Amino acid sequence: MTGPRYTPIVERLPATVPFVGPETLERQRGNPFRARLGANESMFGPSPKAVGAMKDAAHQAWKYGDAQNHDLREALAADLGVGTENIMIGEGIDGLLGYLVRLTVSPGDTVVTSDGAYPTFNYHVTGFGGVLHKVPYAADHENPDALVSKAAEVDAKLVYLSNPDNPMGSWLPSDRVQAMIDAVPDGTLMILDEAYVEFAPEGSAPAIAPDDPRVIRVRTFSKVHGLAGARVGYAIGAAPLIAAFDKVRNHFGMCRISQEGALAALGDKAWLAEVKAQVAEARARIGRIVSDNALTPLPSATNFVTVDCGADGAFARRLLEELAQRDVFVRMPGVAPLDRCIRISAAPEDQLDVLEEELPKALAAARG
Repeated sequence: MTGPRYTPIVERLPATVPFVGPETLERQRGNPFRARLGANESMFGPSPKAVGAMKDAAHQAWKYGDAQNHDLREALAADLGVGTENIMIGEGIDGLLGYLVRLTVSPGDTVVTSDGAYPTFNYHVTGFGGVLHKVPYAADHENPDALVSKAAEVDAKLVYLSNPDNPMGSWLPSDRVQAMIDAVPDGTLMILDEAYVEFAPEGSAPAIAPDDPRVIRVRTFSKVHGLAGARVGYAIGAAPLIAAFDKVRNHFGMCRISQEGALAALGDKAWLAEVKAQVAEARARIGRIVSDNALTPLPSATNFVTVDCGADGAFARRLLEELAQRDVFVRMPGVAPLDRCIRISAAPEDQLDVLEEELPKALAAARG
């Protein structure tokens, strides 16, 4: 008796995931973390209006969600000043990236990204048989010139840039990003990942030109809106590309509760401003905590702070392990020289109290 006959691509792939979640680590450890500072969630929570809307929608959970995401698309289009034909809703940025790769990448097609950039994008590319080409960061920033040059060299189907950047928290000014869009080679689509755009300084995001066929922007409700568990992302792009998603997407992938929560969150601008202020305060406190321990906080335009540990990746990994043994969950970049750092999410005071208490002990153990 035989089992399923996998595709050659799947046969070659390792059984892996881009990120090991904190719940998995807690099960392995046998106890929960005291401070959950590694997943870049918003521990300040969603808007109370969003919570209320989701509670109300729970009574209608027997219904599928609207397959067209009509109300949320209309609201986003009005908020962004674009047409509804320029908006696609999906199961977080991760889901949208998967659909986008499925639309554009056949086995053997080339894709360009940065070495150390968002690994879930790479996961989708390899899952469809694409060939990844990577360029290094430059001074802890993604390098638009190198990305464009490599895309032209290898005739890339896709080129990926995040701004602001994960995992370093760095950002590029809007004119530098726009110059990259303008330089994208013919036949290459630029993915501009703006998951953290709400935290970025004014002037970081180029103006939205929704009908520009050279670029698609992806954004999320997982960060500033505090709805990571609801899995709501959206893409802004030229109408023909947006329409093409209907060829491959899961039309009932968005649940009704998530749709209603995102719609209410989008309308609560006061809560958005409050969360941004809390994140700024938390970043400042993280900076003080790590500086007091002779570590260097890097400038951040996100809801986390990347911390230069002043040594190599081996030391940073030891520090990560020592923090975990003290019930503090943080993450780190996976590629040198970025892996000299750890990454700490903005969080409420009680979570950062734990960090302040445990970091000196973890450092002493890692150094010892």
